[in-house]
Amino acid sequence: MNKKILITGGAGFIGSHLADELLRAGYAVRALDNLSPQVHGEKAKRPDYLDDDVELIAGDVRDPGMVRKALSGVDAVYHLAALVGVGQSMYQVQRYTDVNNVGTAVLLEALVEQPVERLIVASSMSLYGEGLYRAPDGQCVGGACRTLDQLKVREWELRGDGGETLMPVPTPETKPPSLASVYALSKFDQERLCLMIGKSYNIPTVALRFFNIYGPRQALSNPYTGVLAIFASRLLNNKPPLINEDGHQRRDFVSVFDVARACRLALEVPAAAGQVFNVGSGRNYSVREIAERIADALGKQHIVPEVTDKYRMGDIRHCFADITLARELLGYHPQVDLDEGLVSLASWLEGQVAIDRVAEASAELAARGLTV
Repeated sequence: MNKKILITGGAGFIGSHLADELLRAGYAVRALDNLSPQVHGEKAKRPDYLDDDVELIAGDVRDPGMVRKALSGVDAVYHLAALVGVGQSMYQVQRYTDVNNVGTAVLLEALVEQPVERLIVASSMSLYGEGLYRAPDGQCVGGACRTLDQLKVREWELRGDGGETLMPVPTPETKPPSLASVYALSKFDQERLCLMIGKSYNIPTVALRFFNIYGPRQALSNPYTGVLAIFASRLLNNKPPLINEDGHQRRDFVSVFDVARACRLALEVPAAAGQVFNVGSGRNYSVREIAERIADALGKQHIVPEVTDKYRMGDIRHCFADITLARELLGYHPQVDLDEGLVSLASWLEGQVAIDRVAEASAELAARGLTV
């Protein structure tokens, strides 16, 4: 008999790819998803890309009755349901806290009554705040941050106590959190709650800290989604990608296909229980480079990115993944390089309609004093 897996948020970008991965591996899949208009559009219907073999329950993870129904007969749970967006979280504080934190609490109370063989929770690189840095003398610096005075005069790079420029290096799971946004706080809360309750009630639990995920099925009309999708949305509307600061901030961009494989491994590898893993590509790129490469992939090389020279509250300078632990314990090896991944994304983008709300979102943040 096939094991049945529940994915909260299973009709979304990551959840639907995870469902495909699990179905190929022989699992039965159920998805609980509220079909949020910000992600799925106003019609809030089952997305065409969701495999027909996925049993979809349209409901909210904050609804105890709906969660209990979704858990019936389930062997394991992936908790992906969450509002996503650093900028938006800084003014929709109650909404983000309610969906992400309270939703997780409701799920966990239900799991106490209906335990499963494994719980995997989607965490985020955002909880690191700034990544790990190295000083010129070779010492690691894990708690560095930028002051508002520094940002106001457009000094973007992090500096040590003596004014020396710090060099970003791959960030391991051992780096202490530095929570720079409401979204980051909520993801840390999700991660810690799941690991805590999992340990207390003997539910083997794994937390996966996702880095910048890209690929087909991203919500192109959501101005708070991943940066690659935001850039693509602008380019599809023949508008320049808007780049905060100077564009030289560095991130780890990982294909959703690799992320789905990492998620399956977190379910299947016994040694993963109780662990926290970075899930990235193990490579890093500047945001400016990413904007140029997606423009090339879409044949929009003539559209030059617009560098805003502005800072958005909650943003950090550099953070990219050290994936050594995932390689060693999970056997996770990223298979999709950036060029291949962008070709796949560009192919899917052909014919897609993207409502560009980026300028509207930027104006909202500026009106609230959340950019400098």
